[in-house]
Amino acid sequence: HVQLVESGGGSVQTGGSLRLSCVASAFTYCMGWFRQAPGKEREGVADIDGNGRITYADSVKGRFTISKDNAKKTLTLQMFSLKPEDTAVYYCAASGIFHCRLLDIAAARYSGQGTQVTVS
Repeated sequence: HVQLVESGGGSVQTGGSLRLSCVASAFTYCMGWFRQAPGKEREGVADIDGNGRITYADSVKGRFTISKDNAKKTLTLQMFSLKPEDTAVYYCAASGIFHCRLLDIAAARYSGQGTQVTVS
């Protein structure tokens, strides 16, 4: 069982920045972030697969950066130029799929409790 704990959410104005962090009890092949806004389905935001390949959702490309520190078992999502449509609960996720896709992260077996991001 993989435990994930997120932190770093909050409220910012349009154009602002936030940094989300996730501490994991272990890393799996694929680590990433998904988000869920009220009344909407989960959306994969970014992931790092077993080869270290990074994938971003089109909606966040150029604005978000995902990174991980294997030694500290920490996954980070740096978010810039935030927009109101980025408002959602953000979840850190871990999947056992080596060549994962964003859909795999959105449906990942393990996820944290979530952290709220509000952009107004």
